[in-house]
Amino acid sequence: MTKKILTLMVLGSAVVMGASLDEKIGQMFMVGFFGTQAPSNSQICKDIRDYNLGGVILFDYNPIDKSKPKNISNKAQVAKLTKQLQKCSKNHNLLIAVDQEGGKVQRFKAKYGFYGKFPKASDMIKIPRDKAIDIYTKMAKELKSVGINYDLAPVVDLDINPKNYVIHKLGRSFGKSPSVVSMYASEFIDAMNEYGVLTSLKHFPGHGSSLGDTHKGFVDITNLWDKIELEPYQRLKNRADTVMVAHVFNGHLDSKYPATLSKKVVNGLLRKQIGFDGVVITDDLQMGAIKSKYNLSKTIELAINAGDDILLFGNQLSPKNQVTIKTLIAKTKKLIKQGKIKISDINKSYDRIMKLKTKL
Repeated sequence: MTKKILTLMVLGSAVVMGASLDEKIGQMFMVGFFGTQAPSNSQICKDIRDYNLGGVILFDYNPIDKSKPKNISNKAQVAKLTKQLQKCSKNHNLLIAVDQEGGKVQRFKAKYGFYGKFPKASDMIKIPRDKAIDIYTKMAKELKSVGINYDLAPVVDLDINPKNYVIHKLGRSFGKSPSVVSMYASEFIDAMNEYGVLTSLKHFPGHGSSLGDTHKGFVDITNLWDKIELEPYQRLKNRADTVMVAHVFNGHLDSKYPATLSKKVVNGLLRKQIGFDGVVITDDLQMGAIKSKYNLSKTIELAINAGDDILLFGNQLSPKNQVTIKTLIAKTKKLIKQGKIKISDINKSYDRIMKLKTKL
């Protein structure tokens, strides 16, 4: 074992032992916010500083006022924003995330002064592997240059349903073959990691077979899903920084809860059967598939009990009902007091998150 790794492990353990319960809970949340700046007196800076918030997610599109940017207006502004955000963070290891896949899903567009022409996954597989590495290296460099350290990508859903709007029709999949999908996803991860950007495989246990859109409501894949959709996760379990769980419902895996809120899917299938012991992040818990069926307290309770480590609230899909980190922590502490959440699960998640952050 190298001295560096040993030091990181000791540091990680020290942080776990020295943190208060509030600080541990704060690390388990990632939120979206409105604003292109984060001075020390801004609400988001206060939240990061006062509640030890684990991460934030940036968006370009402003759902409240389309004439104004939400967080992204140009390269210099984003670079300044991320520096301000990190300055608010106690250990300067705030996760600052974006969805930057390529194709339709790239927050950093040419109109803001970014490259903005990264190909979608379905086009990437037509490109020679060495060229693909160059493209993803260019993407990683751009993210790093403006202070992004967490890319919620790559998509490892298999392109197995031609009627699928969310994955197939947007060209977000590297194809039907688990080996091809894993190969290109692996190149994506390597390129990002080389420049200090963390990644997330998505959307577990597979969204490529679905027909519906979990942004809008309940999506049942019980009779569409195939076990082959797990293969990329099995192949990449030791390479993945994090895994994002989808809100899809699969009655064969859990007859009661969607994947994100299912102990059988997260702790059972992903952790015990597949063997992934890294950080699990939820898809946005304000999406229709969750919000239409569960209130905030129940969502937090189920997500933490399922084994999710980072709970994502983008404040993007229901901007008029923004959830604050103060509320999230208060509700989590109340659930602990009521005996509905175990402190041991908070500790496990915090430990995983701190271990992940040593990669930064």
